[in-house]
Amino acid sequence: MAGEYILALDQGTTNTKAVLVDRAGKIVFRASVGMNVVTTSSGHVEQNANEIWSASCNVIQDCIEHAGKSAVAAIAITNQRETVILWDRKTGIPVAPAAIWQCRRSAERCAKLISDGLEPLIQRYTGLRVDPLFSASKAEWFLDHTEGLRARAEAGEICMGTVDSWLIFKLTAGKTHATDASNASRTQLLNLSTGKWEEELLRLFRIPAAMVPTVVESSAVIALTESVDGVPGGFPIASAIGDSHAALVGHGVFSTGPVKATYGTGSSLMTLSSGSSTEDSALARTIAWAMKGKIQHALEGNITMTGASVQWVGNFVQSETPVKTALALASTVSDSGGVYLVPAMNGLGAPYWDSEARGAIFGLTRNSTIAHLARAALEAITHQIADVFEEMQRRQPGMSSALYADGGASENSELMQLQADMLGRPVLRSKCPELSALGAAWLAGLAVGTWNSFDELAAMTPERDVFEPHLGDELRNRARQGWHLAIERARLQAVR
Repeated sequence: MAGEYILALDQGTTNTKAVLVDRAGKIVFRASVGMNVVTTSSGHVEQNANEIWSASCNVIQDCIEHAGKSAVAAIAITNQRETVILWDRKTGIPVAPAAIWQCRRSAERCAKLISDGLEPLIQRYTGLRVDPLFSASKAEWFLDHTEGLRARAEAGEICMGTVDSWLIFKLTAGKTHATDASNASRTQLLNLSTGKWEEELLRLFRIPAAMVPTVVESSAVIALTESVDGVPGGFPIASAIGDSHAALVGHGVFSTGPVKATYGTGSSLMTLSSGSSTEDSALARTIAWAMKGKIQHALEGNITMTGASVQWVGNFVQSETPVKTALALASTVSDSGGVYLVPAMNGLGAPYWDSEARGAIFGLTRNSTIAHLARAALEAITHQIADVFEEMQRRQPGMSSALYADGGASENSELMQLQADMLGRPVLRSKCPELSALGAAWLAGLAVGTWNSFDELAAMTPERDVFEPHLGDELRNRARQGWHLAIERARLQAVR
């Protein structure tokens, strides 16, 4: 195989990164560009698709400049999930903002689907509860709220896609409109059992079939790049995969048992499963990846606000560096003093799936301080992760006894120790900060012959920091009981 490196592009909500991975499976070069997120006066959460593309070009060019064009064997793509982009098929120009995964613009439509009793049908096909998080209802919203767009979409003039699809289209100068199975499974339009777009769901969400991309495998040569916007042509695009799924690969998880948690603005827990059964109200069924004609399914729990709850506390005290300030405050106290913060500002995700719940603070006394609230925000992350972990354990009793951790917020060692204490299990934190990019690179390497098997990849898994639980069972159980009472009250306050 020609080329010493796999170039992995990791397009995220807050940063766009690219890394070079050598034949030993190690990251040898990194490039990064910060991203803007806009919250409109209507509460919509958006990004500029052209900025996503330009940032991607910049970090790809940095990697190629470092390595030399001939040293790059293939390009891998991993990306923020559920974000939806609509663009003109002929010109490649976006026709609407990128509605990112946090955007709740389609909340009213989702509530109507639920009240009409359609959620069981949708969940049976997709493994997903009805929620504005997913792509379909957001795409439908744009078709309904952008003048003339639906007619153009029905005429085949408009493409719809998640971020991987957008990047593949741009990298191939419009020649390839494709998405991988893992990203497709997050749109709420894919039949989880067949791995194909479900016509009944396309009709339900009023998405013209001409808009959707071709579903491809997560590890395979999808297309070759064209020379466009400073990115050279001729590179195989050899993998595409959602970031949470790619992190599972980066952890070296290729069989059922282990559970990983990605800590970020929100969080995702994922564990591989042996089938595609969709009968689950608390957790999502999804596609981990597809390759060599086979689909690997997974069980997932999505949490809306984890790291974002820490930022909220910093914003609450009007700090110019909200996260840094909140973490500094939290470190000044040994516990939350009985204060519980339920960060349900946009409702609760797994395992509750209560869009009507709202954020709440409980347990305040005259001795409570802002430091206790900051500590409660950290503890809320660990409680929410524990809620999903315990749900997974109930469904898969043979689950691994440890939690694999990654993501930006996992770099906080105090948080990782709190997590181990709240779970009563070890937490194994990857020492690789770009685990999603690494996982995507590994899949691309399998596709072009850099590596030959999962066993070979598992042997290259990055080292981990180990956090052992120190909290006794009595204190842990008391904390968990207090959290569940706070959750119950946060949900009750939303009842009209």
